Amino acid sequence: MLTPEILLQAYKYMVTAKAMCDTYDANKQVCKYVHSTSRGHEAIQLAAGMQLLPCDWVSPYYRDDSIMLSVGFQPYELMLQLLAKKEDPFSGGRSYYCHPSSRDVNRPFIIHQSSATGMQTIPTTGLAQGLQYLEKIQSEKLPSVNGQLPIVVCSLGDGSVTEGEVSEAMQFAVLKQLPIIYLVQDNQWSISASAEEVRAMNAYDFAAGFKGLKRWQCDGSDFIRSYETMAEAIEYTRTERKPALVHAKVPLLGHHTSGVRREFYRSREDLLKHGSYDPLPKLRLLLIDVGIAEHTISAVEKEATEKVLADFHRAQASPEPDPATVEEHVFAPTPVKEEKGQRTPRNAEKVLMVDAALHAIEEIMEEFPEALLYGQDVGARLGGVFREAATLADKFGDHRVFNTAIQEAYIVGSTAGLSALGLKPMVEVQFADYIYPGFNQLVTELSKSCYLSNGKFPVGMVLRVPIGAYGGGGPYHSGSVESTLLTIKGIKVVYPSNAADMKGLMKAAYHDPNPVVMLEHKGLYWSKVPGTEDAKTIEPAKDYILPLGKANIVLQAEAGKVKKGESVCVITYGMGVYWAKAAAANFPGQVEVLDLRTLHPLDEEQIFQLVKKHGKVLVLSEEQQNNSFAEALALRISNQCYHFLDARVEVLGSLNLPAVPINLALEAAMLPNATTVGNRIAKLLAY
Repeated sequence: MLTPEILLQAYKYMVTAKAMCDTYDANKQVCKYVHSTSRGHEAIQLAAGMQLLPCDWVSPYYRDDSIMLSVGFQPYELMLQLLAKKEDPFSGGRSYYCHPSSRDVNRPFIIHQSSATGMQTIPTTGLAQGLQYLEKIQSEKLPSVNGQLPIVVCSLGDGSVTEGEVSEAMQFAVLKQLPIIYLVQDNQWSISASAEEVRAMNAYDFAAGFKGLKRWQCDGSDFIRSYETMAEAIEYTRTERKPALVHAKVPLLGHHTSGVRREFYRSREDLLKHGSYDPLPKLRLLLIDVGIAEHTISAVEKEATEKVLADFHRAQASPEPDPATVEEHVFAPTPVKEEKGQRTPRNAEKVLMVDAALHAIEEIMEEFPEALLYGQDVGARLGGVFREAATLADKFGDHRVFNTAIQEAYIVGSTAGLSALGLKPMVEVQFADYIYPGFNQLVTELSKSCYLSNGKFPVGMVLRVPIGAYGGGGPYHSGSVESTLLTIKGIKVVYPSNAADMKGLMKAAYHDPNPVVMLEHKGLYWSKVPGTEDAKTIEPAKDYILPLGKANIVLQAEAGKVKKGESVCVITYGMGVYWAKAAAANFPGQVEVLDLRTLHPLDEEQIFQLVKKHGKVLVLSEEQQNNSFAEALALRISNQCYHFLDARVEVLGSLNLPAVPINLALEAAMLPNATTVGNRIAKLLAY
């Protein structure tokens, strides 16, 4: 219930936010990093933040400094990020103003916030997905305050609702009936584009298409209406555990950002119109109407202004980040450092690579209730298009193993929210060719979360990706994507070539607190491709685990041949391992084959040792060769081992075509094979 005390507290926050905005604008040379403020949006933001509990989760967007004030953050803390200072509590000087992240148990939690408008809806909906799961299993990880269960609030601007990923998030929230509120602030502008130019309807009307999403709308410049609306929405979502959307129309009184100023694109008439809805004088008049004395209001204004100025000077004097720390928190430390357990237990049978993966996940899910598996067609009815998840939904239930819609962005990005709650999602994109819709989340959210939250929010997830060409799979089911993935800093990329490695690496990927992409070659799953029988191995024991970043010599050259300079090493992975071994049969004792197993982190130590040992090296890949990981690795080898090389580093990949043709003869013509690999080996041995 609204009281004069609540109104006065809201006014204190509001004048604080305005004083911050004015201070930043008056000190442009000091506030040199790009920033936005909440001027005009304060009423709805305060109405939301003031009613949240410490057990809740909120995702503010870049204009939400009033939300930050209302959930308990001080101007000084926000200013440390504004000025990119060392003691910035959110990112340590790495990210923009009002891009927070927080695990403070006394305030609502905040996962890493990116600048990509609308992108935060997917990780934040993932939080609600995780809360629902924790409720279902009655987990001790589920916090509450006086018996009240947590909810999630995702704040965004109306201009971002046109993003497709917002629709993916809302669709999943409605489908699963998740406890989340989408708070949409509508100031009628998307930078310089007006609402009339860029949208057919506002978020309230748009949300009518999502059946089961309860909607409210209000005047977001009116604190009482905003507070009452948010109270209804919060009560509904907290008690009913269902999704809601609040659309609040607000004026834009500040600049889009400090770099894109309002006078650049807005008319005097538009500015005056928006100014007439300023929430600050409206709330001040309300205070007088409810009997709060003028001197009390003036004292609040004076105190807020003085505090903001003092905090600003204090923040200016705060130390700068140490450049020596710039590489910290790219990854969280992994507990898996050594190979452990039985790789070849006595009396064990050989197993297909696809079954090794299945058994690894089954053993993980048996031991860890926080493990989840979801993606397209992994549910009980099919168990994966390659049967790589067969029986798992029947065994563990459809609350742990389930199908998703065709939503690669949601599949990937939701893992950030689940991970923040201590859950461990293992998700699947059906084919490597279909990973691209998920790249935005992988790049924008997952890869940067640990680094930009200063280590607070690494995203522990496993992304399974069937990959590779064989058997006429055609242009959209045969592609290789490792080079594209490897341009993303902050993720790990694994590429096993046999069943034992698959099982050991899958276990290590699960225990790694960072995003790990498992590239699983379809042609090796069943060993159907001639010459890949060795992909079937003795199944390792349940306790077997293989650290990421450890390459393996799968074929050794004879010491005598090496000593005479009559040997060559082939550095490869995936299907390349079998092409190399087949080609090596024509050069007895002269070829050593190194299976990388992990592409990042890369076992450079073993690579360079092997190159120095042989002096002649071929880097072999299934991927199209130009501008590939293989070519980049060849350059790295040349730079590090130049004085040990007897010949230039050879690289062999597929032909540089935009897609893998479906015709079997054309497919074969594109890919390397034992013959083409043998020709390159012969060329090197001829030096």
